[in-house]
Amino acid sequence: MQKKDFKFEQKDEFKLQEKEFEIKKIPIISEVEVILPKSENELITKNFVNALELSLYKKDVKEISFSINLYSNNQHLQKILNAKAVPGKIFMGPLTSIDTKNINDWCKKGVLFFSFASNRNLAKDCVYLINFFPEDDLYTLFNHFKNNKKIALLYPENRYGYYISNIIDDISTQSSSILVNRASYKEDLSNAREAIKELSKYELRKYELERQKKILKNKKDKESIKALKKIEKFETIGDVNFTHLIIPDYNVRLLQIAPLLPFYDIDPNKIQFVGTGVWDDEVFFYEPSLQGAIFPGISKDQRSGFMNEYFVTYGEQPIRTITIIYDLVGLISYILEKELNISLTIDLLNNGKINFDGIDGKFMFENNLIKRELKILKISNGKANLIN
Repeated sequence: MQKKDFKFEQKDEFKLQEKEFEIKKIPIISEVEVILPKSENELITKNFVNALELSLYKKDVKEISFSINLYSNNQHLQKILNAKAVPGKIFMGPLTSIDTKNINDWCKKGVLFFSFASNRNLAKDCVYLINFFPEDDLYTLFNHFKNNKKIALLYPENRYGYYISNIIDDISTQSSSILVNRASYKEDLSNAREAIKELSKYELRKYELERQKKILKNKKDKESIKALKKIEKFETIGDVNFTHLIIPDYNVRLLQIAPLLPFYDIDPNKIQFVGTGVWDDEVFFYEPSLQGAIFPGISKDQRSGFMNEYFVTYGEQPIRTITIIYDLVGLISYILEKELNISLTIDLLNNGKINFDGIDGKFMFENNLIKRELKILKISNGKANLIN
């Protein structure tokens, strides 16, 4: 009896798989569903919807329609998906990781999601994540560093800082450079000086200076007297044990942290200051202590026209991430132009040899995650210029 039931279940499972395969062969529908939160993250939703409108105008997209669905909560989102998830449908969204959790349950319906979630673990099946990921930043940086460079990390004690600290070890071990030290500071900067001292081994080098002073004071030869006179004007002795310092922070904190570093012997003229993609803001390009610093990104020239047009059209400065929408519209337009079905679209996205051109540079998908081809920019006199 059990054997019979097993065969019956096996047959049903085969029929289900066969049905799902047939569903995925249905062509992509030209009406795309945009699913974004209505009230939570309202600014991002507003900017993304405006960016979508502007992208359609600039790309002169006429053969595709985009239906805007604003959800109030997860239950409302499920209701929208239940109504809209038909074979061949593409969804732009959801926005957050919480709302993206478990949406792969809908993959059997023959649909495709381009989610803006930040949790990389959610990328699977028919769910593709299109966002700005710090992994791309760090891989770009460690590929740029020359052989045997010694790297230090000074990060804020917040979600972004902790994330960078968690992923940097795996990335650094794949490079020819080595991570030699790290320190963290509170978001209110209350322990910033202590963190910088710890990073630079300031107290240890100060102790060593005092020790050498005592030794020299007990000597009366000319060379010792000369050496003592020389080091008496120093506060510490010796150099810090790293060549590059990564500071994954932004806003006013970065403008307060960076000028503190030289006071504790982390001199930007000797140590290369390094940022991540969050440095891509002109407000940092005039800070004296950041002149000569580098960070991963793409030349502003590639997106300046789109950002300026947004400002002129909507009368406000958009968030930096609106360019995601422009690139996604281009990708979806290409998929529909080629008249692909869900199955062929997934094959296209999973083809690691294919790069797509975007306003933020070339990109591809690897394990359902967007992977960007970034460059290195160097800050100088209010600008960030490409150096490679």
